[in-house]
Amino acid sequence: MLFRQLFDQDTWTYTYLIADPASREAALVDPVIEQVERDFKLVNELGLTLKYCLETHVHADHITGSGKLRELSGCTGIVPADATVACADRLIEPDEVLKVGEIEIRAIPTPGHTDSHMAYLVNGDRVLTGDALFIRGCGRTDFQSGDPGTLYDSVTKHLFTLPDQTLVYPGHDYRGHTVSTIGEEKQWNPRLVGRNREQFIEFMNSLNLPNPRKIMEAVPANERCGNLLTVS
Repeated sequence: MLFRQLFDQDTWTYTYLIADPASREAALVDPVIEQVERDFKLVNELGLTLKYCLETHVHADHITGSGKLRELSGCTGIVPADATVACADRLIEPDEVLKVGEIEIRAIPTPGHTDSHMAYLVNGDRVLTGDALFIRGCGRTDFQSGDPGTLYDSVTKHLFTLPDQTLVYPGHDYRGHTVSTIGEEKQWNPRLVGRNREQFIEFMNSLNLPNPRKIMEAVPANERCGNLLTVS
């Protein structure tokens, strides 16, 4: 498997390139619009065919590059089931498996940060957790129909039940981390360790965080696959 972790410094966002060396089919997970040229250039340099652009959720902190990449490559744009994204080519359902050549990408339902969120288990040994689980942290739950109790259930029942050696690749990192494991996060994640469900809800509801800088443009644009123009 060819696997690349790509970073957008402005929004601290990770994009992931997954490709099958035999078939040359590829998928990009959570692309950022400002990095479309970089990502598409890399796909071409590696001799790949972009089959899917896959979103973990409707983002509030950056605008997706999926629409632009679809124009450039003809790839299929995919968002989680129940997401309000009418322009997406298709929705992915919980436990559905996408095939990129011989690589399997399984959708794991992980709502809570938003009401429609998926993590993606890639070939059984690494999980792209989006904003559900960060390295020593987790996504916020105070907008986009987020819910801390739902997030607690998603992490503890759907992610922390994966094997401890499963690699964790988050949607963002703000402290220079690139990868963790499920075992590490079960032991060291300060938002979850030592807190039961009720304590986690109380903690998340007390954070009082400022809104993401791009939320007013990002959410409506991402509901249109990255299109900033209003629909007439």
